[in-house]
Amino acid sequence: METVGESVGVAILVVGVVVALVVVLLARREATAQRARAVADVDDARRRAAALLEAAKEERELAAADQRAREQRVEAGDARLAARAEQLDLQETGLGAQREDVRARAEALREAQHQLLLAQQQVRAAQDRIDDAGRDLGRRKAEAEAAGDAARKAAEEAREELEAAGHRARHAMQQELERIAGLTAEQANAALVNQLEEKARRQALVTVRTIEDDARREGEQVARRIVADAVQRVAADQTAESVVSVVPLPSDDMKGRIIGREGRNIRCFEAVTGVNLVIDDTPGAVLLSCFDPVRRERARVTLEQLLADGRIHPVRIEAAYGEATAEVERLTDRAGAEAVHEVGVHGLDAELVRIIGQLRYRTSYGQNVLGHMVETAHVAAVMAAEIGVDVALVKRCAFLHDIGKALTHEVEGTHAMIGADLARRHGEHEDVVHAIAAHHDEIAPQTVEAVLTQAADACSASRPGARREALETYVERLNRLEAIALAHTGVEKVFAMSAGRDVRVMVQPDLVDDAGTALMARDIAAQIADELTYPGQIKVTVVRESRASATAS
Repeated sequence: METVGESVGVAILVVGVVVALVVVLLARREATAQRARAVADVDDARRRAAALLEAAKEERELAAADQRAREQRVEAGDARLAARAEQLDLQETGLGAQREDVRARAEALREAQHQLLLAQQQVRAAQDRIDDAGRDLGRRKAEAEAAGDAARKAAEEAREELEAAGHRARHAMQQELERIAGLTAEQANAALVNQLEEKARRQALVTVRTIEDDARREGEQVARRIVADAVQRVAADQTAESVVSVVPLPSDDMKGRIIGREGRNIRCFEAVTGVNLVIDDTPGAVLLSCFDPVRRERARVTLEQLLADGRIHPVRIEAAYGEATAEVERLTDRAGAEAVHEVGVHGLDAELVRIIGQLRYRTSYGQNVLGHMVETAHVAAVMAAEIGVDVALVKRCAFLHDIGKALTHEVEGTHAMIGADLARRHGEHEDVVHAIAAHHDEIAPQTVEAVLTQAADACSASRPGARREALETYVERLNRLEAIALAHTGVEKVFAMSAGRDVRVMVQPDLVDDAGTALMARDIAAQIADELTYPGQIKVTVVRESRASATAS
């Protein structure tokens, strides 16, 4: 019974809505018909008024034309009468016979004047008719306007009734919909807005992620092409050096002469040069050991001069050291000038050129620092030309980036900050100073030149064959890389690949989710950067693999 009652109620509601819609449609149709009839009456009244006005205008124009013609004739008659009167006055004595003719003409003139008066009367009558027509037109226009106002009022009333009926129908429909849905209109709107916002947010997130992936992929391709082209176009030879110089001897007997009586020669040599002279069981050679490469080179040249001269005693050692110092300074100046000329950097201070030449004897992980600076400048210039940056400025920044290594044995601090301070004191541009200070991220790079200097430095230092390290250090670094990664929760296996420049981390899929892999990669990379010292860059890749298996029996 309740179901039947609800069905009857719904049917009654539907019938009511339909009746309301029919009433609304009939009211709208009647209002439209009344509006059409009113518009037709107004248009007809306007047409009749326009026709009467046009006829009145034509009649007025005809009357005016007739009046102008009559006035012209009267004026012509007056002129002729005056001329004739003058002629009669002149001929009055001898023209008595023509007086009758003058009288006749005078009568004709009076007749013309009478006709003119009649014409004026007709014009005034026509003007009166025109005025009557204008008043009739005004009256009809007022009647038409009154009829239009009445029609507009009726249309407005019909429209208001139609809107009221539509509002009542919409209100009834909205109440019924709210009753059926169990929600108010505000709640339904809020739910719809929330749903649309959530959908738009998801679509925006997908679009942003797609754009970021495309931009990252295109950027990596362009950067890879630029770096590969720069490295391929710059082919610099690398010479492996160390902190020990080997000086060959003509015979083993020279070892005793180098040592001297009670070791005075070797003590004098080490005191003058500041270099350790190592005489061991190595046949036909002695070793020179010193952390300062320039001092070690001076000692090598000094020892070679002593061996060539054959006289080895304290006085000769001091003289030979003075000559070797002058020779090494000359070679240093020439090496700096040649490097500057090869790179094409001009306008450097003479003191900077001399300091640059000293880096000829400095090595870093077996890589000659001066050769590294020249190679870095060429690589940076190629990159700058590819992306449209000032090539000269970028080349200058890259060439001077490691100049601080020439003074690390004399000045406290990192070579980047020492080099930046040195460049600033010798008048270099602030962009060059900033690139030198930021090339190892001791300060954040703020210019394109600083970023290109970093990239070129990494390319020169990290390419295969550029640098070397001891086997023990290499193995220790690889073990430490694997230990750092294995210390994280959920890591199953770790593989250090590509000479320790690529670390692959395999995680357990039930302990680490997809979002956790990215976080783990960042954490491992940050820990490696904090705890290890290494040339170039190390890439950390976290791999999560999920497998599902089932057995059919």
